[in-house]
Amino acid sequence: MISSILVANRGEIACRVFRTCGELGIRTVAVYSDADENALHARVADVAVRLPGAAPAETYLRGDLIVKAALSAGADAVHPGYGFLSENAGFARAVLDAGLVWIGPPPEAIEAMASKTRAKKLMGLAPLETVTADGLPVLVKAAAGGGGRGMRVVRELADLDAELTAARAEALSAFGDGEVFVEPYVEGGRHVEVQILADTHGTVWALGTRDCSLQRRHQKVIEEAPAPGLGDLTETLHDLSVRAARAVDYVGAGTVEFLVADGKAHFLEMNTRLQVEHPVTEAVFGIDLVALQIRVAEGEPLENNPPRARGHAIEARLYAEDPAHAWAPQTGTLHRLTVPDGIRLDTGYTDGDPIGIHYDPMLAKAVAHAPTRAQALRKLSAALERAEIHGPVTNRELLVRSLRHPEFAGARMDTGFYDRHLPELTTVLPDPYAPLAAALADAHGRSRFGGGWRNLPSQPQIKRYLMAGEEHEARYRHTREGLTAEAHGVRVVHADGRRVLLEVAGVRRTFEVTRYDDQIFVNTTTLTALPRFPDPATHHAPGSLLAPMPGTVVRVVDGLAAGAPVTAGQPLLWLEAMKMEHKISAPATGTLTALHAAPGQQVEVGSLLAVVQEDAPL
Repeated sequence: MISSILVANRGEIACRVFRTCGELGIRTVAVYSDADENALHARVADVAVRLPGAAPAETYLRGDLIVKAALSAGADAVHPGYGFLSENAGFARAVLDAGLVWIGPPPEAIEAMASKTRAKKLMGLAPLETVTADGLPVLVKAAAGGGGRGMRVVRELADLDAELTAARAEALSAFGDGEVFVEPYVEGGRHVEVQILADTHGTVWALGTRDCSLQRRHQKVIEEAPAPGLGDLTETLHDLSVRAARAVDYVGAGTVEFLVADGKAHFLEMNTRLQVEHPVTEAVFGIDLVALQIRVAEGEPLENNPPRARGHAIEARLYAEDPAHAWAPQTGTLHRLTVPDGIRLDTGYTDGDPIGIHYDPMLAKAVAHAPTRAQALRKLSAALERAEIHGPVTNRELLVRSLRHPEFAGARMDTGFYDRHLPELTTVLPDPYAPLAAALADAHGRSRFGGGWRNLPSQPQIKRYLMAGEEHEARYRHTREGLTAEAHGVRVVHADGRRVLLEVAGVRRTFEVTRYDDQIFVNTTTLTALPRFPDPATHHAPGSLLAPMPGTVVRVVDGLAAGAPVTAGQPLLWLEAMKMEHKISAPATGTLTALHAAPGQQVEVGSLLAVVQEDAPL
């Protein structure tokens, strides 16, 4: 039997595997990079081994270092998690050659299915050899890995070469493999997948279906099980998935993915690993997939038939990112993350942990299970709305609105959901009374006259805040009766440093206020306290392009230099942050008057990258 497992991964999935290991009495071993020295997965493991460096290519993608770590820490098995080396046949062989147990499929099955090009050929399909204008749109896709990295939709033939280059660079950075291919892009379809689990005795389970259609940048955001409204197609998908698994003598957990459109299923790929969204399947079937993976790796047989599915489960991925600004990843300190009882929260962070630039910006997965889909939707959306999430900007509001959108609630969604609805889902609706609540909480216990009241009316106090990108003022007074609001129809019922009660037009509202330096959270609204006198040094010339996130300048357009003419929307340079490339484009047609970025340069949020002087209107 397995007694000690090293998880060749980080963050949430490492913590999730460790949780099951703890329940089974199995000793745990973590690996961590220098950037992850104090990460949760390194802290909760029984033993942790350092991988020197920070970038994935020199740490989590170094299979030789991970095998060495497993041997030095006394592990007898390796669980790959997902991403990184989880679908790398060479790594699986290295683990087995070292005399360790590999908790995954045989290397031959990984080779057959982990490369999407080989998988398609196995299923009787083939990537496109040539692309013409008549065949657009097409999808450029990384042959290895997943998670939306190395994936681009091309709608104009002139963009193909640039997108191929960008996809190769992104795939190489994320997976250590820059191979990409091109296939037709089917629009208006649903992303549906089947969870497979197979043992070494010939039993293959098809554990229902999952719908993963809500995606940004081809990376899943909301997933659910079972996939609604498939009807008789469910049995077809199960049969195809079991057939694919048997074709490669598959062992362990895997997922077969399809694009469903016009009542037909189009094979996409087989992921030879555990999926990020596996908790919804666990909730519906009442199983622990990681425990079953370990059981299979120990040679134990599965039951002849899987357990019965019960109810409906929905998972939402909470990201440190700004959906309203090109999904830009965010960094900073995660001060607090809690959800109401009854919600499963899988995360690799605890309160006070830093969110860095090197890895995926996913903070957590929130999962709700209920007897019906409608009940699960209501349960999860309410929990996210009430969750305490203090730290960088997140996609929380997008998740809540997505779950409550009529198209999703009615199970009429497809992979183009965010293309159609992103503006309405990211329209900021800040609470107009949040600044007043913040000001009253800050003023609690302080008097305009230092303690003694005079028989003179006090002057209104004014505090300024940045909320949803705009400046707001809050006015209040200190009076004999306490704090009063300088706002029509508002009465201060109670105010202390953490809680403010306001009666607005006869309706009492409660505001929970938490402050971390100048960052203030009022219920779900985020404010930044502004100084009385702004610093003139923070102003930039018109047309300045500032880094929207900390990261690395990976490419600058060839020959680009100060004095060059540019057109609005023209790509100028690319930043890499959290394993994704982000294009920086000219904001207007004009002249590039300054270029401060160079390949390899590390930049912080707000760093000046370039300046474009807009042409004067004719």
